Amino acid sequence: MDPIARLDRLPLGRPHLRLLFLLGLGWALDAMDVGLIGFTLPALSREFSLGPKEAGLLGSAGLLGMLLGAAFGGRLADRLGRKAVVGYSLFLAGVGSLLTALAPSLPWVFFFRFLTGLGLGAELPVAASLMGEFSPKAQRGRMVVLLEAFWAVGWLLAALMGYLLVPSLGWRAAFLAGALPALYAAYLRLSLPESPRWLVARGRVEEAEALVQAWEGAFRGPLPQPLPEPTPRPLPYAALFRPPLLRRTLFLALAWFALNAGYYGAFIWLPSLLVAQGYGLVRSLEYVLLITLAQVPGYLMAAFLVERLGRRPVLVGFLCLSALFAYLLSRAGSPHEVLLYGSLLSFFNLGAWGAIYAYTPELFPTALRGSGAGLAAAVGRVGGILAPYATGAFLPLMGPGGVLALHGGLLLLAGLFAYGVGVETRGRPLEDA
Repeated sequence: MDPIARLDRLPLGRPHLRLLFLLGLGWALDAMDVGLIGFTLPALSREFSLGPKEAGLLGSAGLLGMLLGAAFGGRLADRLGRKAVVGYSLFLAGVGSLLTALAPSLPWVFFFRFLTGLGLGAELPVAASLMGEFSPKAQRGRMVVLLEAFWAVGWLLAALMGYLLVPSLGWRAAFLAGALPALYAAYLRLSLPESPRWLVARGRVEEAEALVQAWEGAFRGPLPQPLPEPTPRPLPYAALFRPPLLRRTLFLALAWFALNAGYYGAFIWLPSLLVAQGYGLVRSLEYVLLITLAQVPGYLMAAFLVERLGRRPVLVGFLCLSALFAYLLSRAGSPHEVLLYGSLLSFFNLGAWGAIYAYTPELFPTALRGSGAGLAAAVGRVGGILAPYATGAFLPLMGPGGVLALHGGLLLLAGLFAYGVGVETRGRPLEDA
């Protein structure tokens, strides 16, 4: 009996939740590591006497690593398997964070942030693909958004470390505190299963059947009858750039580019932008901590809506609302307005991230899922790399409000590109999407 059809007929159960936890734990620690550079940037700038442009370059160093990690990690996942990439990439990110804490000079901080980014960039799109390939069809989008919701947990941990550790113990303590749990999570991931869809696509049908049989044994009582499912088939990498995948590859990559630019340009700089508006370091970190809390309900709302309304309308709607509240935040004239508009920006922007992580793997067939998702994420990282540096360069010219409004425009552009993809994947078999 077809192992893919047997996997798809399984109801949501303990094996899915265990996979969600193992992937989500690493995802949260990834987010914490990415967020730490924003929350430590004011302290790093003081210690190394960095101007706005130099600080922006430091914020971009990890994102450059994420670009290369996403491009090569996705391709490796299609060649070597999902399990290897999500395990070793998290280990690399943990080592990079540990070495950042021990860096003897500024050039080493740049290099170790780049190394950390390599691991982070390789892991994120592949982990989302793995979660989607195991999830029941009716819950697939929701499970991937819930995986992405761990990002909010990690960003919140980064905000807490920035608030509790950086003012008293310095930026090195924050990176050290982030590195050790990441290395432990990498160890836990040794028990991850390989994707049966990938195994079938590589002709390793017996291994896929054994894995699916083990998952079936975790469910009591009779299981639903499997329905026929399209069999994954090999495809060349060049198929990403030919119809029908060309339109998806192009518009999705552009949406990732604009979303990364709008997000990283705003959120990595947000503590520093608030300091520039006169709120003081400790008060700014308090505000960002409260704003970060709004990410959690944003993810949960997106997880609910992607299976009710679909991936594309949720992604486009949340991006447009993110743009609106980024603009209103740029015009905020009081602490209450900063908290209100900042929290709403955080709510909708991170909900959009959940939707795009659910949407992206479903737009590519199994043989190219890692490559397609990795390529889109890699193009996105170009926007993420440019945005922190451009924010530092434009800050003296436009002021904090001006650069926040600029990032709102980028988020609106991301929504337009997401609309241009033109395909809805809710409820469809992965090979038919």
